[in-house]
Amino acid sequence: MPVPSLQNIPYDLLLSIAQHLDLADIYALQLTCKHLRYAIRTRPVYRELAASLLRRCRALPLCGFNHISDLSTDQLIEVVNHAARLERGWLTRTPRPALNAFLPKGEEPVDGIATRGIKSKYWYKVARTPPDEEVDWLSPITGGYTICATKSGKVVCWDVHRDIDIAEWNHGERWELWKCRVEIERRTIYFTMAKALRGKDDEKVMQFELIQIHFPEQTSNSDEQLNPYFSTLRSFKTLGVFLNVFTLEPEARLLAGLMWISRFNSIGLYVLLDWNKEEYVFVDTAIQWTHSSKWACILCDGSIVIHLEEATFACQHFFPLSVLSQHVTVSNPSPSFVPRITTRLEPTRSISRGFIFPVLPPESYILPFRQPIVQDSLIAGSGNQIHPIIVPQVEDPTLPAHVNNPPNPWSDRLWYPESVDIVRQWWPTLPSIPRLRSSVVLFSQHHQHTHVTMDYVLAQHYFSVPLSTSNAEMDASDAMMRMWCVSVPFEVVCVSDPVTEDDLTAEVPPRQRPLFAADFGHAVWLEHVRTADNEEEEEPYKRRQKRLRFVSFPGVRLEGEGHAVWSGIGGGGGPFEMEGTVRTLAIPEELDLHEVNDINLDQSKGVVILSVRQGKMFILCYE
Repeated sequence: MPVPSLQNIPYDLLLSIAQHLDLADIYALQLTCKHLRYAIRTRPVYRELAASLLRRCRALPLCGFNHISDLSTDQLIEVVNHAARLERGWLTRTPRPALNAFLPKGEEPVDGIATRGIKSKYWYKVARTPPDEEVDWLSPITGGYTICATKSGKVVCWDVHRDIDIAEWNHGERWELWKCRVEIERRTIYFTMAKALRGKDDEKVMQFELIQIHFPEQTSNSDEQLNPYFSTLRSFKTLGVFLNVFTLEPEARLLAGLMWISRFNSIGLYVLLDWNKEEYVFVDTAIQWTHSSKWACILCDGSIVIHLEEATFACQHFFPLSVLSQHVTVSNPSPSFVPRITTRLEPTRSISRGFIFPVLPPESYILPFRQPIVQDSLIAGSGNQIHPIIVPQVEDPTLPAHVNNPPNPWSDRLWYPESVDIVRQWWPTLPSIPRLRSSVVLFSQHHQHTHVTMDYVLAQHYFSVPLSTSNAEMDASDAMMRMWCVSVPFEVVCVSDPVTEDDLTAEVPPRQRPLFAADFGHAVWLEHVRTADNEEEEEPYKRRQKRLRFVSFPGVRLEGEGHAVWSGIGGGGGPFEMEGTVRTLAIPEELDLHEVNDINLDQSKGVVILSVRQGKMFILCYE
C-alpha cells in the first residue's frame, strides 16, 4: 500500500483542502512540487479564491465589461493575484506606483520597486479633457473610459487610450449631474441631470433628465470600433427642496427621489415605478428632517428603503412597492405641469441600530477652536441645499471614561457632515455573495471668524439592508456599524463651485467643494500641508504646499446575510484599532496639485484620477 501523501490523494479531497487556504498558502503549496502546482492552478481553486475576495468586499480588477465567467483560467488567476496584491499592499503599506501599468507593447517592463525619484513614465497616463471646458465631475469607467461632467452642463465620454471624445450629451444649458450608477452586466451607465426652473422652498420646481450611455459589445469578426451612445430615458419635474435622486433598479425601470417638505419639516418620497410610463408617486413620509442627517434610498426585497443616519444611530424605513402602487398619479408632459403630494404615507416598518464608536488617540480629543465655531453660518448640505446651523459654545471633550462603550466623538454640536458618500458594491460578483454598503462621512469644523472650513475628520462604517439586529457591543467580532476613522484633524483642499442665479439672488457665497473621493473601504483627498510657519498665514493660503493622501480601512468578511467580521488583513491591533493609517501617495513631477479641480478613485484597479485646469487628466496607477 502506497504511503499517503499530498501527491497521491484524490483531486476532490485536494480541492476541498485548497478551499480552506488563503492565497499565501496556495502560493506555498504550488512551490512544493510540479504535481501540486498543476493540481492547484485550476479554475475551481481560483474561483473559490475570487469568492473569498468578494466576501471581503474587494473588487476584482476585470477589464472592460467582462464578467468573471468570461475569463479564461489564466486570466482568472491573474485577476485574483492582482486583487490580492492590491488588498494586502493598500492595507499594510503605502501604495506604490505600478511601474508598468501603461507599458506600450514591445517595451521592456521596469523591474523593482518604485522609489523616490523613479523615472518610469508608465505608471501614469495623461489624457485630455473636453477642450475649452472646466471639469465639474469625472469618474473612471472600466479602465478604458471616463465620464466627465463639465461646468457648462455637458456630459462627455472620453476614450482614455485613444484620448478622444467618443460620445457627448449636451442640451446647451446649465445642467448639473446629480447621480451616476454603473451597471457592468448591462454595459450601461445611468445618470441624472438636473436644473432649477423656478420658485423656492416647497414651491421650487426642478427639471430632471434621466440619461443612459450604452457601450455596445464588439463583435469578434468585425474590426469596426463601436462607440457608446447617449439616450434620454425620461424627463420629469419635482416640487420642493430636492435632496437626492436614486436609480434603484434599471431592469425594473425604478427611480426614487427624496425632498425636504419645509412646511412640515418632513421628507417627501417621489417615485417612478416605471419610468416608461407617464405616472408617478409623491407622498409625505412623515419622517422628520434634520440638517445633519444623511439620507439614501435603497431597494430591498420589493420595498424602497429610506436609509437615515443620525449622529449616533442609523434607521431604515420600509415602503413596499405594492403599497406605493396604490398611490400612483398620472403625470403630464405639459411644460406647466408640476407634481403634487397626494397623501401622507408612513412606513410599514422601521428598524434602527446604534453605531459603535472607537476610542480615539488622545490628540484627537483636542479641539482646534475653543470658541463658538459657527454663528448663523450658511453651510452647503446634501443635494447642494443651503441650511443655517448654529454651533453653541462647548467645552473641550475629554477621553471617555468607559472605553467599552465610548461616546460619539463627532457630535453634531462640533462637527458638520460636509460630504457623505453611501457606497454600494457596484462591481460584478457571484450569486452566492451577499452585498454590503458603506457610508463614508467627511466631518468639518468652520473657523469662527472667516467661516472657512479648516479642519476635517473622516469616519466610515459598513451596514446591510435590512440592518443587522445583532448586538455589536456584546459581540466583539461583529464589524457591522463600527466606525473606522481618521480622527486627527486634517485640512482638505477645496474648490469653488459655480454660483447659480439663485445663489446670486440670495447673496450666497460660492460653495466650497472638498477635493475628496471615496470608494468601498478607501478614500483619497488633496490636503494642505500644515507647518508651524503657515499656521497663522492668511494670504499665502491658496499656494501652500499640498499632498495627495490616502486611507484604506480594514476590510470585513461576510459570513452570511447581515453578519460580517474583520477580515484580519490590516488594522485590528493596538489600543486604537479602528484608526485608519493615512499615507501620502507619490505623484508625477509634471502634476501641479495647485491646479487640480476634481478627484476620483477606482479601488478595483488601484487608480486615482485627477483633472487639472489646463484641460488634462492624470490617471495614476498604484499597487
